[in-house]
Amino acid sequence: MSTVTWITARGLFGRRRSLMLVPLPLILVGLAVLSRALGVDPGQWAPPVLVGLGLAVVLPVVALIVGTGVLGAEIDDGTVVHILTKPLPRWQIVLPKLGVAAGVTAVSCAVPLYVAGVLAHSVRFGLALALASAIGALAYSALFVALSLVTRRPVLLGLVYVLIWEGLLGNFVSGTKVLSIQQYVIALADRIAPTALLSTTVTVPVSAVMTTLVVVGFTVLAVNRLRSFSVAGETS
Repeated sequence: MSTVTWITARGLFGRRRSLMLVPLPLILVGLAVLSRALGVDPGQWAPPVLVGLGLAVVLPVVALIVGTGVLGAEIDDGTVVHILTKPLPRWQIVLPKLGVAAGVTAVSCAVPLYVAGVLAHSVRFGLALALASAIGALAYSALFVALSLVTRRPVLLGLVYVLIWEGLLGNFVSGTKVLSIQQYVIALADRIAPTALLSTTVTVPVSAVMTTLVVVGFTVLAVNRLRSFSVAGETS
């Protein structure tokens, strides 16, 4: 498993798409620093920057870039064949790749969200955002890794989920929030460090249960899909 992890990390950072991980977190921190320097009331800038940008854009988009890349790129260039011919249980392939995807996403998002949270409120609030975003990174990564194995257009479907389901419907149709990873992250962060800056109608128990189901369910789906994966690398 360590070998798969190393190969995945090396392949991920050896591709140009890894450069896409830098701008969004920097923009998040930059806006937070600028707002704090200008003396803007956190109640005015924190929700749009932390939630509207950080949790609604930076976290899912980074997870989408990384999650669809750890296996999707190997499927596209055909190198997945070398992995599939190894006498390894499929879970020993999926779990390291999921771990790399979640770890890279968590670091890329938790650090800037921590900094922005400290500037907006307190160290505890920053830690709450960092921890909740790390949990969200795992859930998003499980979803997007599975998508890269079940469809040829994982990025498109991932964007539909992030932009349409979470972004559009999540703001206007309250019932969709129970199936929104973004709302789970908000609920968990608000439980760790309650403030007026975060709000959601999804409860913490529901968030915890649904996050677990998302991680376990999509990980199992990815493992099962890889077991039946065509050596030619074709997905439905």
